[in-house]
Amino acid sequence: MSALPRLAKWSVLAAIALLLGTPPVHAFVDDALSFAYEAADPYAKQGWIIREDAWGGDLGAGDKKAVTAQLFRGNSYMFFLATDVDGATLRVNIYDSEGNLAESKSWQRGRFAYAEIKPRASGTYFAIVEILSSPEERTGWALVYGFRK
Repeated sequence: MSALPRLAKWSVLAAIALLLGTPPVHAFVDDALSFAYEAADPYAKQGWIIREDAWGGDLGAGDKKAVTAQLFRGNSYMFFLATDVDGATLRVNIYDSEGNLAESKSWQRGRFAYAEIKPRASGTYFAIVEILSSPEERTGWALVYGFRK
């Protein structure tokens, strides 16, 4: 018997073991995404257009992630950040390309955070996503946004 079939068998077994030992990252990002769309839903009913574009991932407590978005003068934008982790607190802030805080409103309510901006100029803006605290080592998050003219 050649070594190749045995090697292939062990490779398959190793791949299965790796998959079984890997945490389901996509599951909690999907759940966080559901919460983010839930937070945006009342605004959609008021005429805001909620985009299907979304960002997500997982961060440790105190970690931050920058997400870039092309925003246009004349529109108003809302960013909704959420997690499915009970007891986690989040924050999202919007900065312009010069690094200046650019949002007009923001709030944090437990697993939800929100920021609103009406850009003075079209350009690249940065949504800074932050996990302020969490009972979990890694916290899944999702960010969605909407606009209106």
